[in-house]
Amino acid sequence: MGEPYAKNKKAYHDYFIEEKFEAGLVLSGGEVKGIRARRVNLKDSFIRIDDGEAVLFNMHIGRLETTHHFYGHEERGSRKLLLHKKQIQQMQKAVERDGYTIVPLQLYFNARNLVKVQIAIAKGKQLHDKRHDLKQKDMKRDIDRAMKDY
Repeated sequence: MGEPYAKNKKAYHDYFIEEKFEAGLVLSGGEVKGIRARRVNLKDSFIRIDDGEAVLFNMHIGRLETTHHFYGHEERGSRKLLLHKKQIQQMQKAVERDGYTIVPLQLYFNARNLVKVQIAIAKGKQLHDKRHDLKQKDMKRDIDRAMKDY
């Protein structure tokens, strides 16, 4: 897995991550250029399965000035994910259970220079779970700080 070009930190805060997958994306040339220029945001994006195909919605890829207007793309358009049928069926079964969803975690280029997105089956957190995680994070930071001074 390569260096992430975009991360979805909000997903780790809002969901318990159950199982991760790697998926390819169907993109145009201008979109790939936008990703390389790091003009990409996964914050409010989500994945839905329509007619046996996984589709990524609401991912923002900014346009570059160097890209010709004819080849321009929709910045917050839907983009098809490339997955095996068995993986899509597994995700479909998980989403049918109560409280589960599919979220993108990060976007990166693999060793063959192809754009990949890491997605996960996730279960929504309650407010008290989020508070507990923040408390654990603060305690860990305090312990690390104390150990550094020691």
